[in-house]
Amino acid sequence: MKILVVNCGSSSLKYQLIDMDTEEVMAKGYLERIGIDGSFLTHRVGGEKYKIEKEIKNHSEGMELVIEQLLHKDYGVIKSLDEIDAVGHRIVHGGEKFTKSVLIDDEVIKGIEDAIVFAPLHNPAHLQGIKACMEKLPGKPNVAVFDTAFHQTMPEKAYMYAIPYKYYEKYKIRKYGAHGTSHKFVSYRVAELMNKSIEDLKIISCHLGQGASLCAVEHGKSVDTSMGLTPLAGVPMGSRSGDIDPSVVTFLMEKENLSPEEMNTILNKKSGKLGLSGISIDDRDIEAAIKEGNHRAKLAIDNFVYQVAGYIGRFAAQMNGVDVITFEAGVGENGIEARKEICDYLGFLGVKIDDEKNNCRGKEIEISTPDSKVKVYVVPTNEELMIARETKDLVK
Repeated sequence: MKILVVNCGSSSLKYQLIDMDTEEVMAKGYLERIGIDGSFLTHRVGGEKYKIEKEIKNHSEGMELVIEQLLHKDYGVIKSLDEIDAVGHRIVHGGEKFTKSVLIDDEVIKGIEDAIVFAPLHNPAHLQGIKACMEKLPGKPNVAVFDTAFHQTMPEKAYMYAIPYKYYEKYKIRKYGAHGTSHKFVSYRVAELMNKSIEDLKIISCHLGQGASLCAVEHGKSVDTSMGLTPLAGVPMGSRSGDIDPSVVTFLMEKENLSPEEMNTILNKKSGKLGLSGISIDDRDIEAAIKEGNHRAKLAIDNFVYQVAGYIGRFAAQMNGVDVITFEAGVGENGIEARKEICDYLGFLGVKIDDEKNNCRGKEIEISTPDSKVKVYVVPTNEELMIARETKDLVK
């Protein structure tokens, strides 16, 4: 069975074609600047990279270009579209309606539309991608895999906000979380690596990239997560503030005469590590500045590390223990110093890191010492494979 995994942004389209018999990636690519001058596709097959520059007006044209590459006479990986059995779509927000992945029909499309209010940048793009795939691959089953679905097992005490209950009743304001597909993949994978049933483990999964969230996974289920109603909450990120006193918002709006849209831009695009450091959203740039003695750069990293360690401690308390901590995504998989500094805060849990093992990037490895009371692993995430697996299970 061959599954095409599609992840559409407002002006982008990422994809992977995966042979599910071997779980091998046959081809993958990234189409950028859809609807903008200078659009181009980077298509990869094995170790080869192909760049195709072509003006693409919309996701339908983008999907057509992707199909052309998969069928290409020189580097194509399939002979016919009949070889593609199904399409799996990454959907950021499913609201309360979707607690698991589902085959897409008119009712599902309506549910994704209803959740646009929670993900106004993401869900409309996902809908465009679904429409494009249905148009260009008629008759193929399409599956929606929701980032929020994994977190629908959170208890009410974890997902409710202490604001007037009527706002939950009227607008469904509550914690939804994000990165659920990644947290699920990594949690199940680390259970395999430990040769244990996930039912027997308490896991704290740390998805640390430009977007970052932590998840408490107890017996295979999400019981709490750091992101909230939107992906703005939780730990500081590349350009997102993470948790702040809510009064900061109203204070700044009043003092600076800011509109809700302007305030939203500040919190989502001008805060986090970028806001504190004044340098970049990229840890590599910030770390280079630290070596030059830049105080604000060091503050940005110190603040991030401090907040991540705080969430780990909080989740360990809420689960009444933790067996394993995982690090994944860009910073989690490659941030040698960040992992070490986070774990240095966790001595009270009996966490001990092997510095030699920790000196690695993008590698699946246990980095804790044999006598560490909590195991610590680096587990490169693979959301696309998780989406493909869910798609395969539903289609079968």
